[in-house]
Amino acid sequence: MHENIDRVLMVVLAVMAAGVVLWRLNRWLTSPQTAVFTTVPIHKQIEDHPALELLLQEGYEVIGGKVKINLSFQIGAQEVYSRLFVDYVASDEEGQLYLVKLSRERMAMDWSGASVRDRLMPVLLMYPDCAGLLYVDDQQGTVRKVTMEWTDEMWSKNHY
Repeated sequence: MHENIDRVLMVVLAVMAAGVVLWRLNRWLTSPQTAVFTTVPIHKQIEDHPALELLLQEGYEVIGGKVKINLSFQIGAQEVYSRLFVDYVASDEEGQLYLVKLSRERMAMDWSGASVRDRLMPVLLMYPDCAGLLYVDDQQGTVRKVTMEWTDEMWSKNHY
């Protein structure tokens, strides 16, 4: 009698385990796609700009032109659209890829943590395989390399 109960219990557990696996598989297959791209598009048309010389002087080779990332947002019943732009794609001596953003006179960059997060992080999140972002200010003749790391460490005693 105990053998029959053990068999029934094993069958019930196997059916439950199979149900959980099938449910997770279905959920994974039907989940919405994330907006993370696996490769950076390399557009061969590279517009001439003084920043190209600055990047070359800093040891970077521009290998791709402007990248436009179309975005759409659903806000209640309304759909709104926007875009993110990357001005160039560059490579260093080791072959690592960097996204390049050019400074804009009408949109001066404040180098605080919040400003870097708001202005540059969306692009870094879209292409996580990139080594970072190069911010080129051709008026000042500077190239700043921006990289991002996730951290769980508390960086300030007054954090909360």
